[in-house]
Amino acid sequence: MPQETLRLCLVQTALHWQNQSANLAMLEETLSALVGKADVIVLPEMFNSGFSMTPKAFLPTHNTDVARWIANQSKVTGALVIGSASVNDHGTFRNRLYAAKPDGTMQHYDKRHLFSMAGEDKVYTPGQDKIIVQHLGWHICPLVCYDLRFPAFSRNLNNSYDLLIYVANWPQQRNLAWEALLKARAIENLSYVAGVNIVGEDSNGNQYVGNSQVLSYVGETMLHLADEAAADVQLLSHQALSSFRQSFPAHLDADCFTIHHNTTIN
Repeated sequence: MPQETLRLCLVQTALHWQNQSANLAMLEETLSALVGKADVIVLPEMFNSGFSMTPKAFLPTHNTDVARWIANQSKVTGALVIGSASVNDHGTFRNRLYAAKPDGTMQHYDKRHLFSMAGEDKVYTPGQDKIIVQHLGWHICPLVCYDLRFPAFSRNLNNSYDLLIYVANWPQQRNLAWEALLKARAIENLSYVAGVNIVGEDSNGNQYVGNSQVLSYVGETMLHLADEAAADVQLLSHQALSSFRQSFPAHLDADCFTIHHNTTIN
């Protein structure tokens, strides 16, 4: 049986540009205040560097530090810790999302939809299949930033997940899309949705204003962070989610499909 109440913490922060050691030290201090206070802690996209298209300039050949760090933070906090990082996997760069559990197990997902307008597809290698993380009886699907714009990939077929998470570096000029798409993903998937963004300015002059948030399965805003660094916890009820799905079982009428190499097959 799922744990009835899930304590979900969003960590919204500014990032030190291409400075992994500074980012990990900063986040470690933030997470130290969350020990025992959350079941799931979510960090932004590329929390070790900012949204950098020059990872070769600052990452070692095989970057295992981030994986070890996030595993340790999960053990220390007692929470499932989720976030993506720029990693060098034996010469292949990935925008890799880690989901580390307190028991030492870990899953990862390499961002599938790379942001071609910033040249991400020229630097990083895409992943293929999304993951479902099971924690305390909850089923959680974590995705990365630009994935938000592709509803077929995030589709919750047969209610396979209860919580959909997007970690992001989503700039201010596209904030309206961020707000609208998060709400749409919650409503169409009958799922809680969380989006975690950053604040501040990166070295490319992009402005980030946060707006990290948690939405209910009907698209209601449950938590909304303003334009400042914050780490806030929102309580999610599994019983409320289950009751709504029983009373409004739209998932039973959903189209069945599979995705293969960016092609939808009916």
